[in-house]
Amino acid sequence: MIIEIKGVQFVNKGAELMLHAVLQQLEAYNKEVIFVLAPNGNSSYKDRMKVGSYQKFSFRKKSYDLNGLTYFIPKAIRNWLKSTFGIVTEADIDVILDASGFSYGDQWPLITIKNTSKEIVRLKQKNKKYIFLPQALGPFNKDIYSEVVRKGFSEASLICAREQASFENMTHSVSSNANVKLYPDFTNLVKGTVDHDYTYYSDKVLLIPNCNMISTRNNNSQWKDTYIEFLKNSALVVRELGFTPVLLNHEGDADGDICTQVSELLEGGLEIIKEADPLKVKGIISSSKAIICSRFHGCVSGLTQSVPCLGTSWSHKYEKLFEEYARAEYLLSPKIQKDEIKSKLLASIETIDDELYVKNIIKYKHESELMWQDVFSILDEVNNG
Repeated sequence: MIIEIKGVQFVNKGAELMLHAVLQQLEAYNKEVIFVLAPNGNSSYKDRMKVGSYQKFSFRKKSYDLNGLTYFIPKAIRNWLKSTFGIVTEADIDVILDASGFSYGDQWPLITIKNTSKEIVRLKQKNKKYIFLPQALGPFNKDIYSEVVRKGFSEASLICAREQASFENMTHSVSSNANVKLYPDFTNLVKGTVDHDYTYYSDKVLLIPNCNMISTRNNNSQWKDTYIEFLKNSALVVRELGFTPVLLNHEGDADGDICTQVSELLEGGLEIIKEADPLKVKGIISSSKAIICSRFHGCVSGLTQSVPCLGTSWSHKYEKLFEEYARAEYLLSPKIQKDEIKSKLLASIETIDDELYVKNIIKYKHESELMWQDVFSILDEVNNG
């Protein structure tokens, strides 16, 4: 069986963590599964080779999609490309697991949704499977978006919405017979790598920025004026409490620029962590005293590992995440002042053993296990077909 893992990359540590989450589950399901990654600007050939991926040759450029022609390539030639060069095409793929995280909705280019819809329909016609792993979806308020989603996404074998808002966005947009289910973010089952020297982080509070907080994607424009000052004040609060603030770059140069900017505003500067391995990033988070985080999967890594977590939001997915774990009061507003940051941080540390919060950690891990059972049932259909 050949499975394409779609929507992942190696710059955003959350996206790479989702890749590892999928790989761990596929390894447990069937060690003989061949997995495939397509190239993109944040997924180099070297990165793809490091995880043992076959390479997808995609015949698509913007609105021009010729992947349907790959079915006319003789199978003998396709087998030769696969065995000799590790290259596969859409015609070779049995299942696509879409782990895009947040790529489909009014905030994103229509061409992305159009291409995915066409791909789903083509695969359905060839008796192949397209599965959306848990992710934020929608809204689809623009008529053209909702129409494209209805025609294409309805044909997916399984659509997993990551929270209630996404579930409602999908059920209102796809046909009534579409297979839409509600499951949590699935990186909660991934165990981070904890090195022996990670005790170094036990008195550190990690500040994890996100360039989207000050971009046009953030509908809350107030953050654009207050975000850098908020990060500076957070670092000052951490110092006042006797802990050490450390900046963690969870994604690329844009977040790195924010890290540098904040560090330069503080006397003596701050340590900036840029760890390439997402499993080690999760391990660092698990070893820290607390996190003040604007990256979604950074928040997930904190909340699911009982690490005190304050968050900020640029998308509905953050509100829903903190609500799920009964920690909504620790998602901060752009108007928050320094004293309130201190009180919130102290409260998050003091309530880390809250009974409902602990129960929800267990609950959502169980739901992720159920989600994978659903996915494996579909893979079994392919194996037995």
